[in-house]
Parts: sequence; C-alpha cells; structure tokens
Amino acid sequence: MTKDSRQDRAPGVDDAPGGAAEAAHAAATEETTTPVELELTDDELQALCRERLCPACPVGAQAEDDRLRALAELDNTRKRLEREKEEYRKYASEKVLADLLPALDNLDLALEHAPRDAAAKGFVQGVDMTRKALLDALAGNGLAPVGEAGAEFTPELHEAVGQDQRDDLPPGAVTRVLQRGYLLNGRLLRPAKVMVNAGR
Repeated sequence: MTKDSRQDRAPGVDDAPGGAAEAAHAAATEETTTPVELELTDDELQALCRERLCPACPVGAQAEDDRLRALAELDNTRKRLEREKEEYRKYASEKVLADLLPALDNLDLALEHAPRDAAAKGFVQGVDMTRKALLDALAGNGLAPVGEAGAEFTPELHEAVGQDQRDDLPPGAVTRVLQRGYLLNGRLLRPAKVMVNAGR
C-alpha cells in the first residue's frame, strides 16, 4: 500500500483501528450488564436463599432448627393461653356461686322441715318455687347438684360423715344426704355430705 493511498482514506481510521467495532461492543455490553429488578414473593425469596446456601453449612442448619423451635414454642404458648382463657371463662363465677350455696341449703332445710298442714301449703309452695327458680338460674351458669339417696358412694363426689344400717340398700350406698353437693361445669365445687350404708 502506497503512502498516497493511505492519505486517500478517511481521517481517523488508521489512528483508531477497530474503533467502531469496539464502540458497538461496549454499548452492547453496557446493555446486557444493566441490573434488572425482580419482584419475588417471600416464599420465592426464601427458596432462592436456601438454594444458594451450602447444605453442609452448620450455620444454616442451626438457624433452621432455631426457627422451627421458635415456631413450635409460639404455637404451644398460643394453645396454652387459649386453654387458660377457656378455664377462666368457665370458672370465673366460682366464688359467687359458692357464696350462694348456703342460701340453697337454707331453702332445702325449710322444705325439709316445713309443716304439712293446709295452712302452710301456700308458703311451702312459694319456698319450693323460689328454690327451683334459683337452681334454674344457677344451672344456666354451669351449676349442677350431686348427691342422691341410694346412689353409690364415690369419694370424688361425696363426703361420708357417718354410717347407717339399711337392709334395702347395698353396702356402700348413700342412705341419706345431709348436705347436697354441687358441680360447676363438671368440676366439683362442693362435695355432698352423706351417710353411707355399712351393710351386714
């Protein structure tokens, strides 16, 4: 190639060999390396992190174990609080109902020792209706009476205060109820005081 032919070329071509190609390559590289923002859900992000974490890494295994333990403890705490809340709801009225039991006892005694003549019939009916109304109201709050003559004695429900001799009842049966017992939502509020048949 002669000197004249080199001078006929466009200026700058020899000074920057491949300049246009390099510029195009740089532009393409810039386009491909531009960061792209991805929107991932929490589950997808956790899955991606687990994939990039070395399975043999003890830190990751310990973190996962700690996470599972914390979740289990949180669940147990929630269940325990729910049980305690239910227990409180069921037995919140225990003290009030226990304070009303002497009034029920007095009504029972009034009916037991009421005169049987016609003059007192209306009074006895009034006391009996009052007792039934009070029992119905308390039953709506979970109160239930226990202790009946002839029933089998059970230490979970009865308190034996003495023994009787009855041939018409089996040994260990309740012969008399001296003071009625009560359950509150299935839990013993007060045992029934009874006499128990000793048998022969």
